[in-house]
Amino acid sequence: WTRALNWFISSYPLLGGIAAGITLVADAELARAQGISVAAVNAEAGEIYLNPLRHHTDEEWRFILAHEMLHAALRHGERCGARDPYLFNVAADYVINGWLLEMGVGEMPEGLLHDPQLQGLSTEEVYDRIVRDQRRIRRLATLAGKGKSDLIGERLGRPRDYVDLDDFYRRGLQQGFELHRRDRGLLPSGLVEEIRALAHPPLPWDARLARWFDEFVPSPQPVRSYARPSRRQAATPGIPRAGHYYPPEEVARCTFGVVLDTSGSMSRQLLGKALGAIASYAAARDVTAARVVFCDAAPHDAGYLPTDEIAGRVRVRGRGGTVLQPGVDLLERAEDFPPGAPVLLITDGECDVLRVRREHAYLVPQGAGLPFTPRGPVFRMR
Repeated sequence: WTRALNWFISSYPLLGGIAAGITLVADAELARAQGISVAAVNAEAGEIYLNPLRHHTDEEWRFILAHEMLHAALRHGERCGARDPYLFNVAADYVINGWLLEMGVGEMPEGLLHDPQLQGLSTEEVYDRIVRDQRRIRRLATLAGKGKSDLIGERLGRPRDYVDLDDFYRRGLQQGFELHRRDRGLLPSGLVEEIRALAHPPLPWDARLARWFDEFVPSPQPVRSYARPSRRQAATPGIPRAGHYYPPEEVARCTFGVVLDTSGSMSRQLLGKALGAIASYAAARDVTAARVVFCDAAPHDAGYLPTDEIAGRVRVRGRGGTVLQPGVDLLERAEDFPPGAPVLLITDGECDVLRVRREHAYLVPQGAGLPFTPRGPVFRMR
């Protein structure tokens, strides 16, 4: 395995930068205690754990190390989200092994996961296929062993100091990709797409939420009128000028609704973060008030709340079960709520199946999933 790692550093530029920052931990007692059959990786620690009692050729160790380095570099542990971690690991194994065979990196040891019918699919697409047959899939084995994930989330070695992990893996793959493309030829198209996607990380959730507000929550437009008290300039006090004001119909048009899950599973930190973000963006759009409905087992209509009070002096009612559909229905049937106003639903994902007939979006914590396929955008708070 040491010769295999050095080969990547000296002769395989695509993964050479990643290999230079990886530490190999070949400890039989550690492998036995953690149940590691062949290998596993901890992207957070930058360590690959090997079972030294397993015998493989140099070519097979190259394949094994490349497999684990791609797991770490492509951030499969972070990309799992609300999916089943083991099934997502299996899906990633199918994709990675297919790429390595196509690139001719080492030799694949016997028993690893590979299916030519899955060639060209992304990890998420493979997951969607295999999740339908969980009973058979859970009997398959990764490099860590049967029914075990070779993506380890906790550090097994001693603490170390690191640069930002996303920057380290992104920079290592991108620099290696440029060198590899110049000297070594072609790569699988799926791998190239994922490497290029790393160069453009997704926008933070709060920036995407701000864009949603810009698109669906209009700012009220002031009207010039002499019917209001006139303005006069000091230089020309005898000349009255039109004043600016917001007509009531304009203020009523520029609003939005909030259905807030106040069940017992919602933490105070999550509630505070969500309400704070909503209040700040509403104030930035000059929205004077928003229609707020607290909802646990039954809806509690708070009416229109000034934006500066949404995250401040609001007393949240509820803290029971989670049934949000009555809160959505209350907003949609309210006579004082504009028919074109959007709705923002804030929940931890432990809710009922929702049907929303107007423009809407969901605000959920990072890693949470919804028990249905959402039609509106989903913003995940970190």
